[in-house]
Amino acid sequence: MAFDVITMTDRAAERVREIVDARDGARGIRVGIKKGGCAGMEYTVDLVTQPEDKDDHVEYGGAHVWVAPEATLYLLGTEMDFEVTTLRTGFVFRNPNEASACGCGESVELKPADLKALAEARAAGAA
Repeated sequence: MAFDVITMTDRAAERVREIVDARDGARGIRVGIKKGGCAGMEYTVDLVTQPEDKDDHVEYGGAHVWVAPEATLYLLGTEMDFEVTTLRTGFVFRNPNEASACGCGESVELKPADLKALAEARAAGAA
């Protein structure tokens, strides 16, 4: 049974579509991770004009997101949302693979997904 690396909320999909509509040649966004911040890793979000062949592709509600292959094991099971608050506007990642986060919320410590537990959870949900 195939499944998406990440899922999107309606708000995230709407924001991705807004980004694409505002930029010539844009096809979606690319989500990845990089080393940085006080907790060790940061999420990256970049504009996609030409998808990479090795990226995972997720489409929801007409919004297209590509996931960098080096980030896949760290993002499995993640829900991408978009929020507007008094202090911050941006994409938010609810990631079951986060071991911890820094106090400012800009970086996280990530562990690879437990593939066996994920498969068992998906099998139980399909039953």
